Amino acid sequence: MSGQQLAAVILAAGQGTRMKSALPKVLHPVAGEAMVNFPIRLCRELRCRETVLVVGHGAEEVRRTLAEQPLRFAVQAEQLGTGHALLCAADELRDFSGTLLLLCGDVPLLRRQTLERLLAYHGEQQAAVTVLTAEMANPHGYGRIVRDGEAVLRIVEEKDASAKEKTIHEINTGIYAFQAPLVFEALRSVGRNNAQGEYYLTDVLEIARAQGLAVRALAVTDADEPMGINDRVQLAEANAIMRRRINEAHMRAGVTLIDPDTTYVDTSVTIAPDCVIHPNVHLRGATRLGGNCIVEPGVIVTDCEIGEHAHLKAGSVLAESTLGPCCAIGPMAHLRPGTVLAGHNKLGNFVETKKAQLAEKAQASHLTYIGDAEVGRNVNIGCGTITCNYDGVNKHKTIIEDDVFVGSDTQFVAPVRIGRNSLIGAGSTITKDVPPDSLALSRCEQRIIEGWRLRQKTKKS
Repeated sequence: MSGQQLAAVILAAGQGTRMKSALPKVLHPVAGEAMVNFPIRLCRELRCRETVLVVGHGAEEVRRTLAEQPLRFAVQAEQLGTGHALLCAADELRDFSGTLLLLCGDVPLLRRQTLERLLAYHGEQQAAVTVLTAEMANPHGYGRIVRDGEAVLRIVEEKDASAKEKTIHEINTGIYAFQAPLVFEALRSVGRNNAQGEYYLTDVLEIARAQGLAVRALAVTDADEPMGINDRVQLAEANAIMRRRINEAHMRAGVTLIDPDTTYVDTSVTIAPDCVIHPNVHLRGATRLGGNCIVEPGVIVTDCEIGEHAHLKAGSVLAESTLGPCCAIGPMAHLRPGTVLAGHNKLGNFVETKKAQLAEKAQASHLTYIGDAEVGRNVNIGCGTITCNYDGVNKHKTIIEDDVFVGSDTQFVAPVRIGRNSLIGAGSTITKDVPPDSLALSRCEQRIIEGWRLRQKTKKS
């Protein structure tokens, strides 16, 4: 780029009618994040001085979603074509001089390396316009690239193409590098005398050529990269492609995926080497897995920090939780937001936690609810235990100190504190604090009425 400044415009104003959705098209997720985030990230990685997002349909929702991104916004109030969309960004870039990169908000598969190649070629050729192209076996519906060697003569849209031009397989991806402010000057002279009555961005190429300026094209090496998303079918295809990329990267970095085709990992997930991930696992959001973890089939993990040597057993669901090393979870456990395990903990079959802190080696093996609780070291919580944390108005805390043994079918009616090294007898309902080193029981005395069943049968007869 010969040291030129770089700016970018991302087109995200389309209605996306074929998505048949109330959600703006560019906010539909690919690998766990809105598709428009992908070109935004590319602009950040390329160190664009300015990035302008052109919005239209659903503009306010798009603005809200991207409010924390370093963007400028331009509004295309009326949908009059891509040329008009780019021109809407002119005021935001009125003081900019250099290379202008044009991207599309519905093209999430584009790689940084491809754009670096495009920008380098654009600079080497000293071009006014360089268009990114692709060879397609079936180019129907796409604008065709009409060349004379390296030079691009024009881009002709499908509806305006002759029979001969429709035989061309090199198509326009909609990705460009322009010289600015030249591109904006050219756009102001573009008309709407075409089949669609729109301001064609492609007319800029002919204007540049008429001024004796170089117009060039660079073909992508991977035809998947410039794929635009216009409907739910293409959205699924893009997700599948992105999933393969993500999974291949993890496998090459030392992660074992038993069945990559049925493993779903968001772009923002981090997995350390020597983890083993089984089929039908979903790793979402800001999840981080330490080394040597095993994740069994059907596990869903969202925004969790998982320590090394964790074993997440089949069917477990974890969200917004932190696990220290060597924890065993499940099968069929549910760790809800605010769960913190110090390490070497076991939460077994059908154990549910929420806003619960468990110190090292505390465990609950099955059929238990622990909510709004602090649990000390080496605590064993028996089957069927419940922390009754809600009184109908407020939440209250249960505190269980170190080395406590809790018998099965125990209810802790919070707020309550259980002193260290205590024993809670099975079947108890604990409503008062228990001192350290104590035995707490709340059972009724067992009564036996001999012959009761026989007498009942006699009455019925």
